[in-house]
Amino acid sequence: MKIIIGTRTSNLAMWQTRHIQAKLTAAWAEITCEIRPYSTKGDETQKLDQPLPEIGGKGLFTEALENGLKNGEIDIAVHSLKDLPVDQNNGIILGAIVGREDARDGLVTADPNIKLGNLPVGAVVGTGSLRRQAQLLEMRPDLQVRSIRGNVETRIQKVLDGRYDATILALAGVKRLGISDQVSQIFPLDVLLPAPGQGAMGVQCREEDSETRRLLNAIHQQEVEACTTAERTFLHTLQGGCATPVGAYAQFDRWEIHLQGLVGAPDGSKIIRVEHRDVDPQKVATAVAKKAVAQGANALLFDS
Repeated sequence: MKIIIGTRTSNLAMWQTRHIQAKLTAAWAEITCEIRPYSTKGDETQKLDQPLPEIGGKGLFTEALENGLKNGEIDIAVHSLKDLPVDQNNGIILGAIVGREDARDGLVTADPNIKLGNLPVGAVVGTGSLRRQAQLLEMRPDLQVRSIRGNVETRIQKVLDGRYDATILALAGVKRLGISDQVSQIFPLDVLLPAPGQGAMGVQCREEDSETRRLLNAIHQQEVEACTTAERTFLHTLQGGCATPVGAYAQFDRWEIHLQGLVGAPDGSKIIRVEHRDVDPQKVATAVAKKAVAQGANALLFDS
C-alpha cells in the first residue's frame, strides 16, 4: 500500500514530512510512502517582500496542498499546525496531530550576546506576526517592527546580512533544523505567548478516506490534540485567524488542561492575559475567551 504525502518544499517542511513518513512506516510495515513537494503561493519569491495579510494570509501556504487532496493527487498533507486555518475546508479534516516540540519563541540577532534588552533604541526587528509584534512592543515600544518573509534560514540570513537587527522565530523550527545555536534568547511563556498550535504538526486527509484515517490514527497523539484543540478553539471563539494578535498555550496539569490566552493591541499599548483550567478542551477555551472578551478583547481584535 502506498501513501502519497504532500508537503511544501522548505527544509523545515521536508523535515516534518520525513518525520511523519517515519512514524507511519514504523506503525504499518505494509505501507510505503512517496513524498510529493508543492510550491505554494505563499512561497513565491516575488511575494516575499509583501506582508502576509496583504496577499491572503497563511491560507496561501495550505491552498495548493488542500487542492491536491481534493483532486486525489495526494493522500495526506503535512503542515505546521499553527499555519492551518481553524476552519477546515469542506471535505478535508485533520487526521492526526503529532509531535509537539518546544512551543516557545526565540530571538535571533547577528551577535549572540545581544538580547532584547540591549538592542539599540530604534532597532529594526523583523516579524510578520501581529501576536509577536504586540508583545514585543509592550516590552520595547521604541523598536521598529517591519515585515519579514521567507523560510527559517532566509529570515536568519536577512538578520546576519544586516537588513534587520533581529527577528523572532519559533523554537520548534530551529530545533528541528539543528540550528538552535542561532537563537540568542528564548522567551518564557509569561513574556511571549506562542501562536495556537505552535510546535505541533497537523496531518490532513480527505474526510471520506476511511482507510487513510485508520492509518493516521496509529500516529495521532491525543494529549497533543487536547492541548492544541483548546488553543485553536480559543482563537476560533474570538473569531480570530492566523493573522490576528492572539496567543495561546495549553498544557496538562495532572488531569486538567491549563490554558493561557492573550489578545494584544498591535502597537503593544494594551495586552490582555487570561487563563483557566478545565478537563475539557472546548470548555476551557470558551472560559478563557469569555474572560478575554470581558476585558475588552473584541475592541482590540476588530481594531487590528
